[in-house]
Amino acid sequence: MSPIGKQNTQRDALKRSVRLIDLIMLGAGTAIGASVFTVLGPATSVGGSGILIATVLAAVPMAVFGIVYAFMSSTAPKTGASYAWQHAFVHPLMGFVVAWLRILGSGAIMVLLARVLVEYLGMVWPGLPAAPVMLGLFIAVFALNYFGVSIAARAQTVLMLLLLAVFAVFVGVSTPQISIDTIGPVFEGWGPVLAALPLLINLFLGIETATEVGEEVENAERNVPVGLVLALLLTLVVYLSIVVTSLGVAGPKELATSDAPLLTAAEHTLGNWATPVIVSAAALALVKSLNAAFLVFTRFLFAMGRNRDLPHFMARVHPRWGTPHVATVVAFCFASLGLLLSKELLPLLLAVNIPTMMKYFGTCLAGLNVVRSHPDVYARARLRFRKAWITTAAVVGMAAAVVITALGWATDWRPYALCGAWTVVGLLYWWLRRRRSGNWTGPTNAAGTPASEGAS
Repeated sequence: MSPIGKQNTQRDALKRSVRLIDLIMLGAGTAIGASVFTVLGPATSVGGSGILIATVLAAVPMAVFGIVYAFMSSTAPKTGASYAWQHAFVHPLMGFVVAWLRILGSGAIMVLLARVLVEYLGMVWPGLPAAPVMLGLFIAVFALNYFGVSIAARAQTVLMLLLLAVFAVFVGVSTPQISIDTIGPVFEGWGPVLAALPLLINLFLGIETATEVGEEVENAERNVPVGLVLALLLTLVVYLSIVVTSLGVAGPKELATSDAPLLTAAEHTLGNWATPVIVSAAALALVKSLNAAFLVFTRFLFAMGRNRDLPHFMARVHPRWGTPHVATVVAFCFASLGLLLSKELLPLLLAVNIPTMMKYFGTCLAGLNVVRSHPDVYARARLRFRKAWITTAAVVGMAAAVVITALGWATDWRPYALCGAWTVVGLLYWWLRRRRSGNWTGPTNAAGTPASEGAS
């Protein structure tokens, strides 16, 4: 049996209906979300106009992760890929622990995105009731994802194209008023650039979302890596355009003191149209990021059910829509429970980043193990980087994930405690489930994958 696990039977086969354009918009659409509307202010306050350089440098860690993701997608495209690769090529327990943490992180990111969206909508409709509106958003993305991945992917593409159009209006109208003097000196030493870098890294998180629907993509071995690269390039172009425009019309000092830096910049050039334009952009960005986050949530729940790390009914596929409908219902219920989480945004951000960094670490380790121990899998890769390149990218990516995770501890320790407690609950569940089935890890092949699926 292949180390990545058994192939789908006809009964649980997912529909291959996601196109290359959908992958690009899925990856870029996940990254271009809440951060672009909030991070420019604090980043400019520490980095000044040096955020132009920092924005480019912030794409480097994701490019490193992207090399590993692109390689793995070209040889073993899977739905719920980050979990499936770690389960197969590292160890089933690591795959479970990281995915278990991502359940918590996925609930947090959905609540975070919905809450920020409600705040922006409140600029137009003051007094908007937060909880009912957030629940309504969850119901909307649930419906999109329940009735077909193609519907969810097409909706993502439409929303992304609309967002690009709105940003194009902002940049196009503002370009004639951009002043080099207003931007000021871009480089005044590495200190300001490096100070802004940790904040701006958040702009690119989520590019790898395109890899998480591998079994639902047409010509996945080619299209997923290509979609990943193009999504990163599109995101970088969009961010640089926005940063140059905002600095050029408002200047770093004004952006640094603003709670809504994009709105502040737009007011210089769009006048009374600034609020509707930027609120529209925020709504589009946040809704599509919410849709993408929910889509990924359902896919790794499905993959965990298929490997029986969660109850096997989670792997059921709707006979008509070809979607993991049970996992979709569970994801909706868990996201709704997330409405009970803290209303503070910073702890939510950290609760999202910790599982995300662990996911990157585990995926890089899986890629490293493929190069070292699975020549048959490496030989199948459509995108066959040199082994030295993948090894270097994997090691650097693992180190980056550890450093970025550690940096958050000084900011707020509470999300780390929450993730620790949630991990203990998961390990207890893992132990009880293995004890019930009669052994701890079960017979495994060379990749650490159970040789038999075992009983639920």
